Amino acid sequence: MFLEQINQTGDIRKISPRDYAALADEIRAFLVTKVGEHGGHLASNLGAVELTMALHLAFDLPKDKIIFDVGHQCYTHKILTGRKDGFDSLRSLGGMSGFPKQAESDTDIFDTGHSSTSISMGMGLAKARDAAGEDYAVVSVIGDGSMTGGMAFEALNNASRMKSNFIIVLNDNNMSISHNIGGMNRAFQNLRTEPGYTRLKESVKQMLDSIPDFGTHMVSGITRVKNSIKQLVMPDMFFEDMDLTYLGPVDGHDIRKMTAAFEDARRMNKAVIVHVVTQKGKGYKFAEEDPERFHGVGPFEPSTGKMLCTPKRCFTDCVSDMLLEMAAEDRRVVAVTAAMAHGTGLTRFEEQFPYRFFDVGIAEQHAVSFAAGLAKGGLKPYVCIYSTFLQRSYDQLVHDVCLQDLPVRLLIDRAGIVGEDGETHQGMLDVGYLRTCPGLTVMAPKDGRELEAMLRFSLDFEHPLAIRYPRGAAPESVSDSAEPVVHGKAEVLRRGKDIVLFAAGNMVKPALDAADILAEKGFSPTVVNARFIKPLDEELLVSLADEHRLITVISESNRSGGLGEAVEDLVFRRRLPVEVLNLEPADSFIPQGKPDELRTKLGLDAADIADAIIAHGVAPGAGKVRRFFERLGGKS
Repeated sequence: MFLEQINQTGDIRKISPRDYAALADEIRAFLVTKVGEHGGHLASNLGAVELTMALHLAFDLPKDKIIFDVGHQCYTHKILTGRKDGFDSLRSLGGMSGFPKQAESDTDIFDTGHSSTSISMGMGLAKARDAAGEDYAVVSVIGDGSMTGGMAFEALNNASRMKSNFIIVLNDNNMSISHNIGGMNRAFQNLRTEPGYTRLKESVKQMLDSIPDFGTHMVSGITRVKNSIKQLVMPDMFFEDMDLTYLGPVDGHDIRKMTAAFEDARRMNKAVIVHVVTQKGKGYKFAEEDPERFHGVGPFEPSTGKMLCTPKRCFTDCVSDMLLEMAAEDRRVVAVTAAMAHGTGLTRFEEQFPYRFFDVGIAEQHAVSFAAGLAKGGLKPYVCIYSTFLQRSYDQLVHDVCLQDLPVRLLIDRAGIVGEDGETHQGMLDVGYLRTCPGLTVMAPKDGRELEAMLRFSLDFEHPLAIRYPRGAAPESVSDSAEPVVHGKAEVLRRGKDIVLFAAGNMVKPALDAADILAEKGFSPTVVNARFIKPLDEELLVSLADEHRLITVISESNRSGGLGEAVEDLVFRRRLPVEVLNLEPADSFIPQGKPDELRTKLGLDAADIADAIIAHGVAPGAGKVRRFFERLGGKS
């Protein structure tokens, strides 16, 4: 077992080159077993095994710096840096992260989780190296899917001016999460299918190197000939046209060739692109056949590829079903996604309405502005996007949607606590920045039935609108109440007299359960489903403030800019005679763990909500006592 010899950074150098293939096989078997037990990102990691091995052989870690874009392909890197025992706690609370983590190893340079950032960070690190007079290598490993993000090209534009070594490894597997689309993918496809270009380029290079210096004019002439041949054979070689040296394409499963290419790249005093071609899911037939399904998985049976947990109907399923229904009724309904058709439930929409489905690639900024154009043209765009990725398009939401008052409908999946993917993926920030957007309506459903009602409401709403909903199972109904959705109006689910539990989204069910606990202790709680995070139902809150001593706000979002601050602002502005207890989590980056574990840790389960209210000091019957003395005071 060669894998047993890998216990710390650098141990791969103990393995004989003739045994690299066997080690790669062992790593793949290890990954399939461990991800099968705990869930995680599989297909992307299986495709990057040899690539990561070659990087560790060509570079000296931790002195040299490797930055993995997104980071969901770093499992082999973790194994090669002595963390294979950590896979027993992969993505669990207090366990090993599924992404690069500086706290785990000095070979993890950044805590990454979003795409298209590695070239910018790597270039900055290389500039800092030069300023300090150091000589370590900086390598940014970016997938072809991430190259559809505009930020990657902003960085490439600047990298072309580098006068010192900086290496960009393009891991090309023709996939992001879903299959890549667009002109960028076609360009890479041309590069992948033109091995003759590489041979021609090497021949021309050798010929030029063998010619004595006959002066600048002769060299310039030969260079023009070389460029003409390049354009004739490979017209899409835009990297070299940007003054970025291009090496490749290289077989991403041939360690010897990749190592040689990396060593060549290191000798150049400029930015270098090393293009490696890999197969997503390689070595595990189920992942090879369906890399999209095996991109991110829960526990599964390795021998069959069958998922071990039967998924319940989730909020994403509700969106999927309702969009199909509404699209069948209204030809103006269109769907937009940023390379997340499967994750956001749009796969069936794409199949049934291919000409009304738009996957723009990993380009969230473009997705939102593109949707603004669709809306301006009379269509009804639904932009389905994860909360953590929507934050990348804040400016477009403000400038291109809200300023224009265009009816773009944002369907914000994975809002709130997401779970095992950890800090980079929790959807806790969207309420804070969405509330700053003038004219934007923000909604949160308590259950599947209400989400469907909100989608119906959105169909003819002629202003910017967002619906945020969590990851996971969607209860069909958490209460008997089913009032129609009216803009800006909350829903009273339970009438009481002491305290108000003002809850949003998936926190309504814990609020109802907490109310039962409080009732057993003599309290008379009122439970309100906020429905609208923006605008608030101020009329209802003012009336409740006259009848209760305490309004407790319960929402799965960070406190800064959250629903609680909106309620506190209302109480302050209107000088309402009521206290506010804000139970939204304090500002922090929430770690990985199962969602229920994290909610307990954050005090968002029913028992903790009830305990917090009791600890606040409002006695049962306090509302009655206050009103009695107010009446006495009024008579005197």
